[in-house]
Amino acid sequence: MSNTSNKIESIIEELSKLTPLELKEIKEKLEEKWGVSAAAMPTIVPGSASNAAQPDAEKPAEKTEFTVTLKEFDSKLKMSLIKKIKGDGLVENIIAAKNLVEKTPAVLKEGIPKDEAEKIKKEIEA
Repeated sequence: MSNTSNKIESIIEELSKLTPLELKEIKEKLEEKWGVSAAAMPTIVPGSASNAAQPDAEKPAEKTEFTVTLKEFDSKLKMSLIKKIKGDGLVENIIAAKNLVEKTPAVLKEGIPKDEAEKIKKEIEA
């Protein structure tokens, strides 16, 4: 193994000892230092944007119920995502959260107001 590979393995070993919150802090500091954005965040779609292209005269009544769907996520963030889904009360236990994440795309919550859908989206993406 080369010296560079040993260095990388050592860093990975040290990172493996950190908590998710510590890892998040490292990610944020690296993003800030390098001016980049790390891995893609989960894509959450509250409701539908199908009405956006229609002129005002043809728009149907504004949608009042929305569905929050987990479409995709970075596999590196799987455990964090499971904890967020459980913590937000979207499911009863950690096993249900794990099963939900593993069957992505999955409906997280449906028939909810727009503000609640946006709140869930924001919490999951944080």
